[in-house]
Amino acid sequence: MLKTSRFRLWTPVAAVLLVLTMGGTALARDHRAAAPLTPSGTAAANAGTAATSPGCGKTPTLTSGTYTIQSGGKNRSFILRVPDGYDRDHGYRLIFGFHWLGGTSTDVSTGRTVETGTWAYYGLQRLANNSAIFVAPQGLNNGWANSGGEDVTFVDDMIRRVEADLCVDTTQRFALGFSYGAAMSYSLACSRATVFRAVAVQSGGVLSGCSGGTQPIAYLGVHGLRDNVLGISGGRAMRDRFVQNNGCTPQNPPEPAQGSLTHRITTYAGCSAGHPVAWAAFDEGHIAAPQDGAPGDSGRSWVPGEVWKFFAQFQTSDPSPGTSSCRVTDAVSAWNSGLTSNITITNTGTATIDGWSLTFTLPGGQAITSGWNATYSPTSGEVTAKNLSHNANIAPGASTTIGFQAVHTGNTAAPTTYTLNGAACTVL
Repeated sequence: MLKTSRFRLWTPVAAVLLVLTMGGTALARDHRAAAPLTPSGTAAANAGTAATSPGCGKTPTLTSGTYTIQSGGKNRSFILRVPDGYDRDHGYRLIFGFHWLGGTSTDVSTGRTVETGTWAYYGLQRLANNSAIFVAPQGLNNGWANSGGEDVTFVDDMIRRVEADLCVDTTQRFALGFSYGAAMSYSLACSRATVFRAVAVQSGGVLSGCSGGTQPIAYLGVHGLRDNVLGISGGRAMRDRFVQNNGCTPQNPPEPAQGSLTHRITTYAGCSAGHPVAWAAFDEGHIAAPQDGAPGDSGRSWVPGEVWKFFAQFQTSDPSPGTSSCRVTDAVSAWNSGLTSNITITNTGTATIDGWSLTFTLPGGQAITSGWNATYSPTSGEVTAKNLSHNANIAPGASTTIGFQAVHTGNTAAPTTYTLNGAACTVL
C-alpha cells in the first residue's frame, strides 16, 4: 500500500498549482492540429452504432510498450497497453490515464504507487478484461501545464498514431486522471467534448486550462472533502460547468460527514441523452485511491469500480434481438421503504449469448438507487439492464447474477416478465 504522502503534493508544489489555477485558462489556448479528429459521435453512440478507426482490419505494428512521437516540435512519449488476444476486426475502447504532478506514465501503467497490477491504469485495466486499449502519456516536467494547448495537441497526435494502427471504436474514447492528471482530463472535457465519450476527474483543479468548455460530455467527478491541495469547492465548480452544459437539474448533492471515512455518489437527473453527470464525494484528503472505513490509499478502493461502471455504460454494439433462450429467477428482500433484488439469468439455449440486454418493468413506486454487475436505465418503469465486460458471455447452461437496490412506496413485488435480447424468458 502506498503511504498517503507519496500522492500528496507538498507545500511548494501546492503553491505552483495555485499559480497554475489562476492562469490555467490562458495557458491552454486551443491549438488544434490541422486535420480534425473524428468526433466521438455521441449521436452514433446513443443510437447504438460503432464507428471504427483506420487501423481496423490491419495487421498491427503497435504492441504493448513505450513509444515516442513528435508533437509540437518536441519528443513526447506514452506507454501503450494492447489487450491480450487482440482482434484486428474488433473496435476496442481507448482509455487515456494521466499521471499526477511528479508522477510518470510508468506509475500509471503499472499501478505501483498503490498496488502493482491491481492499480494499473487507475485500476481499470483489470476491470476492462481485455476490452480496452490503454494509453499512459508522459507529461512535460512530470506535469500537464498545457502551455499553448500543447498537451491537448499531444493527445490528438497520440489518438492519430494509435488509431491508424489499431482497431478502436471511435465513439468509445475516455480519459481519467488524479490531481494534475484530473486537470488534464478536465481540459479535454472542455476542448474535446466531441472527441471523448466521457471523462473521470479525480481530485482535480483547473490547472491545464478549459478552452471551449461549452459543449456537453459525460462527466464523473470524484473529490475528497478534506482535500487541502485542490479544494473540493473547486471540484464542485468544475462539475457544475457540465451540469449546466449537459442540461442536468442543478442540485447540492449529499456528501458524507467528515470523520465518517465513507463516500456518497449522486447521479444527476434531467441530463440530456447520453450526457450523464455523476458526483462522488469521499471523506478523506488529496488521495487517489480512497477506501471506506480506513484512511489512506488502498488497492481495494471503490473508485475504479465506479469509474469503470460510468465508462462501461456507453456500449455501442447492441446484441441482436430474438436470439436467446433464457430463464430468470428474482429474489427480493424488502424492508420499510427499500429493497434489494438479485436476478439470476440462465442461458437455456444451445448457443453462447454474446452480449445481452434484460428488460423488465418495475411495479409503480419502485425506483433503482444503485446496482451491480449491469448498467440500468432508466431507474423506474420499463428498465433495461445491460451486461458489463466481465459478464457479457453466458455459455449454454450457465448463469450470471445481477442485482440492484431500490426504494419503494409499498409495492415490493418483483417484475412479472423479463425479455433477454428481445426474447421472453421463463420466470421461476
